[in-house]
Amino acid sequence: MTRVALKGLLGRKVRAVLTGLAVVLGVAMVSGSFVLTDTISKAFTSIFSSAYDHTDAVVSGKKLVDYSSSGNATVSQATLERIRRQPYVAAAAGAIADLSGDSTHAKLIGHDGKAIDHSGAPTFGFGIDTSQPRFNPLKLEAGRWAMAPDEVVIDPDTAKNEHFSVGDTIGVAAVGPVQRFRIVGIAKYGDVESLGGATFAVFTVPEARRLMHIDGYTTIAVAAAHGVSQDELAGRLQRLVPSGTVKTATEQAASDKKGVAGFLTFIRSFLLGFGGIALFVGAFVIFNTLSITVAQRTRELATLRTIGASRRQVLRSVILESAALGALASVIGLLAGFGLAKGLSSLFGALGLGLPQAAPVYATHTFVVSLLLGVVVTVLAGVVPAVRATRGAPIAAARGGLPQKVRSRRATIVGVVLLALAAFLLGYAVTGNRLGSGSSLLALALGALALITGTAGVASRLVSTLAWLFGAPARRWGGAAGRIASENAVRNPQRTASTAAALMIGIALVSFVAVLGKGVHDSMNNAISGQFPAQWIVTSKNGWSGYPVSAGAALAKAPGVARSTEIRGDRGLIGDTQVNVNGVDPSTVDGLYRFGWKRGTTAAALAELQSGGAILKETFAKKNHLTQLGQRFVLLGSSGKRVALHVAGFYESSRIAELLGGVIVAQREFDAAFPRAMDQFTLIDGTPTKAALQRSLAVFPDTKVQTHDEFVKNQTSFMNSILNLLYVLLALSVVVSLFGMINTLVLSVWERTREVGMLRAIGLSRRQTRRMIRQESVVTGLIGAGLGLPVGLVLAYAVTHALSRFGVAFELQATTLVKFLVIGVAAGVLAAVAPARRASRLNVLAALQYE
Repeated sequence: MTRVALKGLLGRKVRAVLTGLAVVLGVAMVSGSFVLTDTISKAFTSIFSSAYDHTDAVVSGKKLVDYSSSGNATVSQATLERIRRQPYVAAAAGAIADLSGDSTHAKLIGHDGKAIDHSGAPTFGFGIDTSQPRFNPLKLEAGRWAMAPDEVVIDPDTAKNEHFSVGDTIGVAAVGPVQRFRIVGIAKYGDVESLGGATFAVFTVPEARRLMHIDGYTTIAVAAAHGVSQDELAGRLQRLVPSGTVKTATEQAASDKKGVAGFLTFIRSFLLGFGGIALFVGAFVIFNTLSITVAQRTRELATLRTIGASRRQVLRSVILESAALGALASVIGLLAGFGLAKGLSSLFGALGLGLPQAAPVYATHTFVVSLLLGVVVTVLAGVVPAVRATRGAPIAAARGGLPQKVRSRRATIVGVVLLALAAFLLGYAVTGNRLGSGSSLLALALGALALITGTAGVASRLVSTLAWLFGAPARRWGGAAGRIASENAVRNPQRTASTAAALMIGIALVSFVAVLGKGVHDSMNNAISGQFPAQWIVTSKNGWSGYPVSAGAALAKAPGVARSTEIRGDRGLIGDTQVNVNGVDPSTVDGLYRFGWKRGTTAAALAELQSGGAILKETFAKKNHLTQLGQRFVLLGSSGKRVALHVAGFYESSRIAELLGGVIVAQREFDAAFPRAMDQFTLIDGTPTKAALQRSLAVFPDTKVQTHDEFVKNQTSFMNSILNLLYVLLALSVVVSLFGMINTLVLSVWERTREVGMLRAIGLSRRQTRRMIRQESVVTGLIGAGLGLPVGLVLAYAVTHALSRFGVAFELQATTLVKFLVIGVAAGVLAAVAPARRASRLNVLAALQYE
């Protein structure tokens, strides 16, 4: 029976290839996801570990908040000297470097005078003590290290892509206006091939301090004396520097990578999810294909039973065939995934999500999970067809299989149960305030799976109605070929439903993303537009990092500016809660930012800001028990500076687009808490021209002048990038469903060889034959769209309803429905190309004799 199974697989090469492609694509996505994320993880590990290759302990200021643009507290020169004097210390060196934040950023300026910015990738500024090379994580590729204040070393990607070489001059913008430096060297970071669009500039330590307004060092690297372990060194240093943070080199590297680890886990889960979707769709394809081939081989299997094969042997034969197919396809998919990983990396780069790269990593789990997943999915999809192959007595099997209605009835019952389960799970996930919690996300995922599978289960009951509806144009204008095509679509409802179900999944998910994305995008547009009524808005190039406060003063003097206000931004600490803090000018902010007051008035609250008041976001205030006007509290800046404040008012903005943070204070208090203050926005009214505003910012190239409408569009542009990424990844499931449709049509043509021959014999032309197959395929594609659209809309409505408390509205446009119906037609046309050509080229006499 093993030989029978393998010969049967080899004897149906076209069917095997088309079925295997569904598995290949799904496994390739899984394999590529592992390779890509493992490679990125290796790159980050190399970045962080190479920073401490010859370091035993790291001393830094205490970290109070995450993602602060001002940075943590620094370590003084006196502390460095005290550490160097200790007998258990072999060497120590101070540095200016912050790989995990934005506190030491330095923008490089290209030959065109514009900031070199790769879609918001980090722009590091380093101050390295090159007299202590053991602590230097950088490796020179050309030139030498900076020794004078006007010298700089840059990264190789900038040198190559922006056409800079040793001896050239380059502009650098940090906390102040652009300054010019001479390039004396080009260096790379450790053994990493690329920093994923990030740039860096390396200065002498004193110059880095001056340029980035840093007092002291961000870190001190320490090497232990002979015989002193890392743990012992760290313990002694902590007693020596009780106000700082001391970690061993291993602990520091792990801490630096900790923030990245969560991001990598998300990326891997995100990509694996789409691989799982492709395999889920592929399971429908495999199930449908094996069901058809088992039905076509009824007599063959019956013959095996009559000559002595047991039910178990027949079952084993069919399952072995699916396992062999799954194993072969999984191996091909595994190898294809290695190439797909590079494609995914390029895709992320094209969408502005470039990530560090290293030599590809092919881990053991990539091979095990990919191969196991592909084989298991294929075997599970083949179980039901295999069981069917063993049912009934051999003589009965020789006349046909089990009645179709029996199988259809069972599938319908299972489908109804799954739909009821889906309603319960989706209701649980989206009611109350649970959406976003682990249990609600699991319920949402399982509910979506149950909804899709349940719809597929009851689809056979809907096929006749949908085929009648979508087949009307074919019957009306398609002539005899169109009428036959419409009838063929309902000849075997379960087969048509199973074929359409594969396409249904892709269209359901794409329509869900489109409708939900539209609702979120438009809601964000409205929220942002309502908060900033100003005519002009200035931000940094990437839209989220800070820029020098002196830029705001320059803008206020531009011709045509009637009024302007600057809004600073950073992160601070109130009690144990980290919070976004903004600094405003109470005398100019009114009218340029629209407060949604909950308690307090504009005049009274802004007047209170002048005397140490703070405006709190109401949701933040309630969570932190600051609910009374006049109530006093302390704001702790990221560097440890303390500022006493009192509550001056409460406001609230749309939660889907919060441009300002939980605490708003006057700029005087903000600058006291954050010594390296940076502006986040400058809002302008009046009659200035864009050219005039840009001229006033000529020495601040890391700024961007936008009209109100441009600002709103740019703030939501990332949504378009995310949607495009989702569409590209979901297209994989649509491609898999296309292979399923092609497979079904090819097998259907084989199955109806005699019938097609008779139609040709009584006058059906080749052109009409092609039209018949094509229109049958189009009807099937439209059935898939007709099933998928309601599923996608139900999921979108459920999630939108749950997000309504954030201001997200459900929006459905007629063009969306038309668009996905067109996708169904296009899928049908594409899937029918090869089967239609084969059907039209059948030899009529040979077809009439076909068994």
